[in-house]
Amino acid sequence: MTTASPALPEPASPRELLLNRIQKDIPIVQRPYLALGQELGLSEAEVLSMLLEVRESGVLRQVSAIFDTRTLGYQSSLVAAVYDDSQLDAGAEIVNAHPGVSHNYRRNHSFNLWYTIAVPPESDLEAHVQRLHELSGAKLTRLMPTLHLYKIGVEFDMTGNEAWNAKSRPQYTSEQRNIGYEVSELDRRFVTEFQKDLPIVAEPYQDACAALGLDIAEVAAHAVQMKAAGALRRVSAVFRHQSAGFRFNAMGVWAVPQQDVQEIGAQMAGFKAVSHCYLRPTYPEWPYTIFTMVHGRSKEEAFGKIQAIEEEVAPGIQHEILYSTKEYKKVRLEFYKPEFYEWEAANIVPTHAQGQDRTPAQAL
Repeated sequence: MTTASPALPEPASPRELLLNRIQKDIPIVQRPYLALGQELGLSEAEVLSMLLEVRESGVLRQVSAIFDTRTLGYQSSLVAAVYDDSQLDAGAEIVNAHPGVSHNYRRNHSFNLWYTIAVPPESDLEAHVQRLHELSGAKLTRLMPTLHLYKIGVEFDMTGNEAWNAKSRPQYTSEQRNIGYEVSELDRRFVTEFQKDLPIVAEPYQDACAALGLDIAEVAAHAVQMKAAGALRRVSAVFRHQSAGFRFNAMGVWAVPQQDVQEIGAQMAGFKAVSHCYLRPTYPEWPYTIFTMVHGRSKEEAFGKIQAIEEEVAPGIQHEILYSTKEYKKVRLEFYKPEFYEWEAANIVPTHAQGQDRTPAQAL
């Protein structure tokens, strides 16, 4: 009796290769899609046509620069909160109204609301989270800031051919951050222009160059400086997870002992399927130190990726898998927006005026 050989994966199509490639970076040159086309054996017209089709389908959300909040001086944190089920949707709506909140999800845990928040250097992050705790009716709120970044960078395998335990070297880690970086006026103007959704045209940087009063070579040179400082990660495409077929996410949280976090955190970050890997603080009711985020086309795929991590680098380590059961908000953080300062002026009492009235209680 003969056993059939396993079927080989289908070769990736030009469209799949292009979609994989534009998640890595889009060069800052006068005609970037011509350069990408030459790299992939496509014409500029073919690249533009494919990208316009992908945008029209809803898969491509945005083409823009990705900046590092910490290097730009912003304070940011993941926040986990507990709400009564009857209050959760209303509480999430209040949290969503904060201009610094970019992601907000209900998850399958007693900590049932998870959101990310960022505030500019001159603002008080804890005061903002405390105020959201009060306004939204949370029973318990815990700040879970990044203590160490092992990896950040979402890259979906659009071919479907990668193994769940495939490895890749993380591009962005804490070592790439320059926390003491002094943001210049040109940096601020660069961020303001390049955080916009760039048009899918032959010369997408034309408007940004005009607004900055620089030619493309000068803009590219400044981008190199910002990358070297860690302020700019890349210009790339951002996909809508669900429209791209990745409808399920899984956040593996691991109770890795403190003496092992650096070694195991780095190993977990080496899994290509992991898009985010962080060291975060623990609390009496929260023993988990390492957070790993993965995405999958199915619950089975997402959980399988977490299982691959467990089997290879974390056997026997206490962990849980949290997944989103409702998406309340998902947007790109926009820097230097006036709406933020308007919310702050309306909702945050100056620190010197708070006196003993602030309620630190369960919030932070």
